Amino acid sequence: MNKLILFAFLTFGLTNSFAQEAKPVSERYTAHNKGKFYIFWGGNRGYYSDSDIHFKGANYDFTVNNAIAGDKPKGWHIDYINPGRMTIPQTNFRMGYFINDHYNISIGVDHMKYVMRQMPDASVTGYINLPATESGAIYNGVYNETSVDFSENWTEFDTSVVPPFLTFEHTDGLNYVNTEISRVDDISKIFGIRNTDTFQISMTEGLGGGFIYPKTNAKVLGKERHDDFNVAGYGVSAKAGINLTFFKYFFIQTELKGGYINMNNIKTTYDSADSASQHFTFWETVIAFGGIFKL
Repeated sequence: MNKLILFAFLTFGLTNSFAQEAKPVSERYTAHNKGKFYIFWGGNRGYYSDSDIHFKGANYDFTVNNAIAGDKPKGWHIDYINPGRMTIPQTNFRMGYFINDHYNISIGVDHMKYVMRQMPDASVTGYINLPATESGAIYNGVYNETSVDFSENWTEFDTSVVPPFLTFEHTDGLNYVNTEISRVDDISKIFGIRNTDTFQISMTEGLGGGFIYPKTNAKVLGKERHDDFNVAGYGVSAKAGINLTFFKYFFIQTELKGGYINMNNIKTTYDSADSASQHFTFWETVIAFGGIFKL
């Protein structure tokens, strides 16, 4: 009997904490957003459309037709909160400021990863005419939607002598540095929640744009890869999400984001004549944890 009474008391207390109106609506912390600052950190999964990737240099000019790519997920991992390894998984950082109760402006970095699939039957169009002294000269010729084996185990030969035709990825990463303007609307009433200072549910939608700052890992015809960050192009995006705020200051936010990326200045080697370009659409799912405070 005592246990039943205790259970009833706890249940009533928990329910009441969500439903009670301890303060008038206008006096609650969550009633107004203007002047608040927020920051969040989380992770993502990335999905990409097929794209034509164009490579050019002093003695070659070819396109990989309809290249397929995916991301490089790490799953739930301690690296997301390990300061020394935070850039290894796919992450999202954002901080913003509410200019009024519904709209905020933010800046952030979507650290995605893009890995071209090493297909055994990739389609290549263009030409290669490297000097005979270069190891990649074994691929010299004219290509017209020619099938080329990109698979990692394509040969039994020593790859230090016979290099792979191509490996290509933005794994450190496909960094979308962007500004967003977003709208936020409290939908707590739909779920019968009256005390939003305890728990609040909001919808958010936004538009963004910025530049792409990848560190591309490419191995083109055996040439030495470029290993520095570079402004490679631009991106635009739109998003929609749900924000769950707990005890006024802490939140979990999930987002579905889609957009377009155009990179016309991808550095593939340290030779200024060598470069690549591509454009594609992307989808990104995000889950992030953050805080919201008045300055």
